[in-house]
Amino acid sequence: MDDIGALAAAAGFSSAWTDAEGRSQIVSADNLCAILEALGYPAGSETERRRSLDQIKSESDAKPLWLSGDAGKPVQLPRSLLGTQSAVLHLEHGRSMHLAVEAGRLPRIDEPGYHRLVISDHELTLAIAPPACHMPPKVGWGLALQIPSLQGPSPFGTLQELTFAAHHLGRQGADHILLSPVHAILPASGTHFSPYAPSSRRFLNGALAAPFAPDDAAGSADLIDWETALPAAYACLRAQFDRLSTEDRVTLDRWAAEQGPALRQHAIFDALYIAHGSLPWQQWPAAFQNASSAAVADFAACHADDVALHLLGQKRAREALAEAQASAKASGMSIGLIADVAVGVDPAGSDVWADPAAYLQGLTIGAPPDPLGPAGQNWGLTTFSPTGLRNRAFAPWIEVVRAALQHAGGLRIDHAFGLQRLWVVPRGRPSAAGAYLSYPLEDMMRILTLESHRSRAVVIAEDLGTVPAGFRDRMEARSMLGMRVLWFERTQDGAFADARSFPPNSVAMTGTHDTPTAAGWWRGRDLDWSEKVIPGFDREAANIARSEDRDLLWNRLAEGAAPPASSASTVVDAAITHIAATPSKLKILPIEDLLGLEEQTNIPGTIGDHPNWRRRLPGTVEQILTEPDVKRRIDILNTGNQAS
Repeated sequence: MDDIGALAAAAGFSSAWTDAEGRSQIVSADNLCAILEALGYPAGSETERRRSLDQIKSESDAKPLWLSGDAGKPVQLPRSLLGTQSAVLHLEHGRSMHLAVEAGRLPRIDEPGYHRLVISDHELTLAIAPPACHMPPKVGWGLALQIPSLQGPSPFGTLQELTFAAHHLGRQGADHILLSPVHAILPASGTHFSPYAPSSRRFLNGALAAPFAPDDAAGSADLIDWETALPAAYACLRAQFDRLSTEDRVTLDRWAAEQGPALRQHAIFDALYIAHGSLPWQQWPAAFQNASSAAVADFAACHADDVALHLLGQKRAREALAEAQASAKASGMSIGLIADVAVGVDPAGSDVWADPAAYLQGLTIGAPPDPLGPAGQNWGLTTFSPTGLRNRAFAPWIEVVRAALQHAGGLRIDHAFGLQRLWVVPRGRPSAAGAYLSYPLEDMMRILTLESHRSRAVVIAEDLGTVPAGFRDRMEARSMLGMRVLWFERTQDGAFADARSFPPNSVAMTGTHDTPTAAGWWRGRDLDWSEKVIPGFDREAANIARSEDRDLLWNRLAEGAAPPASSASTVVDAAITHIAATPSKLKILPIEDLLGLEEQTNIPGTIGDHPNWRRRLPGTVEQILTEPDVKRRIDILNTGNQAS
């Protein structure tokens, strides 16, 4: 297997990996061949492996379209550009200068930006990043919420409700609101509604743009019926489009043209998706599978209103999101909305259809086997190909980051380890058949740092799980804030960590959308669900372990005897007090913990067994804020903020 292992290493992934318990694991030769084949490097025979290795070497020796470096430091040139003594740098804002090349390095460049470098008659993008990401202007607390969970007149919460929520929360002292992704989902289909499985990370979920009139649907249900609600949202948007005047349509068309061709292409995809009965684009007639084909252009011309309908959804979503951020800032928040970037996209979605070569093909991403998931995880998503990113001078990643920051004061990177490596699984094989594929970490981090600097936006990296070597050191150097979640912060002997041990450059949290709520954990509601959805779950052993953990938690949070499992309110208050006492720059609670709710938003690894992404809050934010328990917890947060 040595030659396959060498080919795998050259292709950017390893034939060996270390599991969550520190044990070395080997990827089988058969699985290595399947992954290499998906990456475009056949490895079934010695001849194929030799040819693939030559292909990789040829690609590595090609002159790059992209180079990145740090402001104030020399920039090392790649091997393919060595041997020259001078270069011409065209700075982003127009000034040009000649640079001397010494010892294969460019001299220090102090101006951050995306510049053009001409060297040996070859032109490429030279991205120079500032030293660190923008930092929060002050210590503050905020809430994490899912927009659809907000109560209002519609069958799910919209950006209109977010605007109201931002106003009321800011007036109570909140400084930020962490949102689950608002990426575009597959349109009008009630079966695709997870915010973490988007059609596109470059565009917005038009269904969140408040298309409902007050009498369209009632919004009081505890659970969202997505199979009814999403088609209804689409029907309402179409009715509103049909009422547009000729002048309104001209204005819409002019606005769309100003946004560039990618937006119209996304709208064409949505129209095609509906026209083909919500089938994945890979099952459309061949002529429509190529986004640049004449057939697609003819369809767009013949169905101009269908395309314009989706442009209207995008326009209204952008306007509504901008209004929500303006409301947050006007209420006194220094950060306001914090956007979330999903780790990948649906292979059947708009982004992959528009540029399939930029994405992994025949591979999906997930996680290797570990104690929490012995079979591993396959999220059914794809993401950028490292080669595709380099071949496009990282434009796809820059577009995703900019789209997220357009109307936000912060950015959370879901599964941030994906900036360094991702577990990839060959199509049709179990999750355990995967391997880690390396990503250009420094390039991707420099882009994040540069875009954070330009937008004056904070960057949060979800760094939960098995941490790759050196990853947190690089985060710290770039001033990216890691996540420190109450349940996972333990000492070596298993005790819960002291609040003072949380690092300042972090986000302290009682939980996330994927963890139990504080009340649910204390009462064992998550164990009830585990008993329902996990075959062979040992409830008796889990009860014993939870009883021990309750004692450990209470010993950290307070003195005296712990409250009984049936009494969670005091524990919720103590958990919030604990988070408020940390030195972390940001303190974020899921809104469910502010309310003391027992049910969590999402249980990873479940699809139909648990109502993921369907729960609604018990009242509007304005109503919720009048509750005595909520008022008391906000006082705890504000008091802790003043102490910080």
